[in-house]
Amino acid sequence: MASLQTEALVIGGGSTGAGVARDAAMRGLRTVLVERKDLADGTTGRFHGLLHSGGRYAVKDPDAAKECIAENVILRRTASDCIEDTGGLFVCTPWDDPAFGDEFVAGCRATGVPVEEIRVAEALRREPRLHPGTSRAFTVPDAAIDPWKLVWGCARSAEEHGAQILLYHRVLGLERDGRRVTGALVRNELTGEELRIHADVVINAAGAWAGQIAELAGCRVNVLPGKGIMIAMNHRLVNTVVNRCKMPADGDIIVPIRTVCVVGTTDTRVADPDELEVTQAEIGEMLDEGEKLVPSFRRARALRVWAGARPLFSLEEVSDTREVTRSHALLDHRERDGVEGLVTITGGKTTTFRLMAEVAVDAACEQLGVDRSSRTAEEPLSGSEDGRFYFLGSRLRAREPVPQTDEIICECELITRERLEETMRRRGSANLDDIRRTLRLGMGPCQGGFCTYRATGILHAVERLDHRAANASLVSFLQERWKGVHPILYGDQVRQARLDDWIFQGLLGVQHLPT
Repeated sequence: MASLQTEALVIGGGSTGAGVARDAAMRGLRTVLVERKDLADGTTGRFHGLLHSGGRYAVKDPDAAKECIAENVILRRTASDCIEDTGGLFVCTPWDDPAFGDEFVAGCRATGVPVEEIRVAEALRREPRLHPGTSRAFTVPDAAIDPWKLVWGCARSAEEHGAQILLYHRVLGLERDGRRVTGALVRNELTGEELRIHADVVINAAGAWAGQIAELAGCRVNVLPGKGIMIAMNHRLVNTVVNRCKMPADGDIIVPIRTVCVVGTTDTRVADPDELEVTQAEIGEMLDEGEKLVPSFRRARALRVWAGARPLFSLEEVSDTREVTRSHALLDHRERDGVEGLVTITGGKTTTFRLMAEVAVDAACEQLGVDRSSRTAEEPLSGSEDGRFYFLGSRLRAREPVPQTDEIICECELITRERLEETMRRRGSANLDDIRRTLRLGMGPCQGGFCTYRATGILHAVERLDHRAANASLVSFLQERWKGVHPILYGDQVRQARLDDWIFQGLLGVQHLPT
């Protein structure tokens, strides 16, 4: 069996894991990150894309609010290219108590969240689709953040500092020598080959799966997976992050992200973060709640629905996951369980991933007996050096004037053939869903109806795949898109799905392709 020696082994390829790998590598630690699937395939890639100001938690969860606003400021400086500075509004709809606005303002001021009450007329001028019965409105520095761009930026930075990123490597077990964790046994999910990784310290950054990883070392970490569903609408009904001004509840926020907007979210305790069923009742609730913020919300075309699992940490069992803090938890198992060489970081938000990474690597350095400080709060990610934010027209501006040879493969996300081929060569993956997470391929209004078959042909040529492998990638991608579309088929979305069906079943006959 092949083996590998490293100082720090990071388990988990979400925002926290990628942040840990970057922080550790920047401190000069030999670092390896393992992820059972693709980067940001789990919780990080399945949220609504909100860069929290902390306003959402200012009243109910002040510690989380303080963490969010502090990291919001840092990320605006160090990851600006991943952020669209939409701004945020908290509004009192006819279903909300206007008096809560005073409590909200007091909470924001106590936690350091910048807040200002504006006239309702001004709020309606900024967002004309808001409910005309809105009684109060407040501004906060919410924003939208691209999770895949953020995670890949951290991963590439980690690699530039010497880290190894091993995707599609599942942890089969943690290895121990007495009371010390000495590494992990992992399996390459693509080849079946097993690899033994010897490590001086293991950092468990597996998020909602952190409890499962800790159990492999005989440690108990009470992570409560909290399921949240979200629905993407086919265009931006608002250009500002809009929240209901009340205690956090289901369906009380709409986030504009890239060319769409997302309404969310629920919070339901589940037993397994890999088993996240979306019910018709939850979909109906999200659409109904969206109507309270934006009347006629249901008349817009719903593109797809998905669910993610929050990594909520609690020392005690609770029945309502909304009662669990959104602050992060650092568990040094040497102090907690008498097991050396293992650190767990869980809880928190994508907004606070950098802070979580810093405290996790601090604990790892303490176990290693080294004194090296973090630099991630000062050094920006590649592309963010000038501090300029992403804006909706960025890809269009980059394409103008469009050369005749610069073929557009995905019109919805303005992905050119040159960029697609470059990404395929860099990723070296035969999985179109991996390419989607890197470029947002097929995530626009047609959900891949017009770009998937084009991308498959290009993948066939770039990766030199045989026809069966290329067909398998095409069918797998279509199936993944369909899983999020079929629960919300109504109105215009049925027509779009029928058109896609005519293209792939009627014209291309994908059901008969040899795979």
